[in-house]
Amino acid sequence: MANSQLDIDTATVLDNIDAELVEFTGEVDGDDYEFAVQYDLLEALSGDRPDGDAADMFNRFIDQVTEAALSALSRNSDANPIIVSEADLE
Repeated sequence: MANSQLDIDTATVLDNIDAELVEFTGEVDGDDYEFAVQYDLLEALSGDRPDGDAADMFNRFIDQVTEAALSALSRNSDANPIIVSEADLE
């Protein structure tokens, strides 16, 4: 998976405020996967806890989120959704 590329479908990005997740669909090597990025990861990247602006934070740090999502995918490709956490940051 290290050489794989994740293409995020930006039309699917959803801020799930109640679950404190930003959810999205992404394609890797021709397969679609559901991802859920924890607010903790966004807070680690930005220094601030999301407060109604998680989708904006997600987009601002899209490169780092993409790398973390690939890490989460390589760790557990069978999960649905694949949870992307602060631990997936390199």
